[in-house]
Amino acid sequence: MIKDFILPDIGEGVVECELVEWLVKEGDTVVEDQPIADVMTDKALVQIPAPFAGVVTKLYYAKGDIANVHAPLYAVQIEGAVEIAGEESATEPAATTAKVTESVAATTVNTSSSSSVSIEEFLLPDIGEGIVECELVEWLVSEGDWVEEDQPIADVMTDKALVQIPAIKAGKIAKLHYRKGQLAKVHAPLFAIEVELAASAPAATNTDTVANAAPTAQTVNAEPARQGKALASPAVRRMARSLDIDLSQVPGTGKHGRVYKEDITRFQQGASNVSAPSATQVKEAPVQATQASQTQVQTSTVTQRADTVEPIRGVKAVMARMMVESVSSIPHFTYCEEFDLTDLVALRESMKVKYSSDEVKLTMMPFFMKSMSLALSQFPVMNSQVNADCTELTYKARHNIGMAVDSKVGLLVPNIKDVQDKSILEVAAEITRLTQAARSGRVAPADLKDGTISISNIGALGGTVATPIINKPEVAIVALGKLQTLPRFNAKGEVEARQIMQVSWSGDHRVIDGGTIARFCNLWKQYLEQPQEMLLAMR
Repeated sequence: MIKDFILPDIGEGVVECELVEWLVKEGDTVVEDQPIADVMTDKALVQIPAPFAGVVTKLYYAKGDIANVHAPLYAVQIEGAVEIAGEESATEPAATTAKVTESVAATTVNTSSSSSVSIEEFLLPDIGEGIVECELVEWLVSEGDWVEEDQPIADVMTDKALVQIPAIKAGKIAKLHYRKGQLAKVHAPLFAIEVELAASAPAATNTDTVANAAPTAQTVNAEPARQGKALASPAVRRMARSLDIDLSQVPGTGKHGRVYKEDITRFQQGASNVSAPSATQVKEAPVQATQASQTQVQTSTVTQRADTVEPIRGVKAVMARMMVESVSSIPHFTYCEEFDLTDLVALRESMKVKYSSDEVKLTMMPFFMKSMSLALSQFPVMNSQVNADCTELTYKARHNIGMAVDSKVGLLVPNIKDVQDKSILEVAAEITRLTQAARSGRVAPADLKDGTISISNIGALGGTVATPIINKPEVAIVALGKLQTLPRFNAKGEVEARQIMQVSWSGDHRVIDGGTIARFCNLWKQYLEQPQEMLLAMR
């Protein structure tokens, strides 16, 4: 029986979607839950699975077409419900079934004779924060690889951060259910793993069994389990990327061919364990090198530049959506001021050697945050949040000050919780921790939520003045320019070198006026330009 598959209601009011890619073709036999197509809505990339097994008879759309919800997407001939058209057609499925049954039986026998194994599905865990799907950034293993417990299996990207998924058991990877770039669903299978239930095989009962078992064991031990991508930790992969080395070409000395940093070093130095070339190979090498060089020259001559198109996903997509929403719904206004931080720089330099460590980097930021918290106590409206229709204003009791970080996965704004209750050194320790986490893209979701006001340090990259966009639902954000040594007049009218920084505020003009932000900025400036005032204001 041929049945049309109706494109389901994907939700969120989506009535149509673009057919990005067919994962099958007409005539293919598919099984239940097998991915059939990738479709793109205005929200995300969605994968359509097969609700039942059968043979695909027709694909109703071409790649790039717009498919309508509640309309046929493809047609499938359902297995087990095929009309009998003749003896030959009925015999063929029966023969196929017999072969599959025979194969399964053989597999069962072989498995029982060596060790008891089971294939378990690893379900993508609930990452929290209401996240229901995430992008598969990179598989760190391949099908057929042996993995250890807690070994990293995949990097996935949520709309908050990059998360690494570890193996919860040791075993052999049987199936990877997603391809790189696809969206994986929470509580759905991410990969399948073959787990041994018995560590050793049953005792041999006769000579034939022992004779047959020995070659099998030798084969398993002799053959490395490096199929496809090399087995290596994320740190090793980063090292290989930084050296522009293909990991799959590096001989691994670890278990199952695992590549270590030492293996990369040996490979780079040309001292990897490779057999010596024969005399013929030595003679042929210059000729092959010349031919390869000529091929490269010819290829580079005919190669033309082409545009590169990549989808905007993950953190970048969320940032784009939030920035558009902020600018379109919040009336921004900008206020700029100049700070003379000469005395603060001297204070920080005198304290840096004593108080800095691997866990605490005593930068200027802890002083900026603590002094801001002191000023917020006098101007609570700067630490407030307004509801969607601007009918209520909530004054936040906690000073959770965010800092924008340019991470490898995009712009992240983790925040230091309860700055009002922390010392400068405690704030510095939190800043160090969050900066390291953000730059690796692995910030905990809890560190990204509940912010009340934000700081963007554009000066770290060389900027002086900016118009920052408010991190909704906050009502204010400040951009710090770079610290410059500039000439300024002192109280005696003499010109001297001073440490000057430009700061640029953006405020929500629905709840903050120019006078409020100017007075708040003046108090903040006083604490920073005269650090003794900041110390006296601390409780």
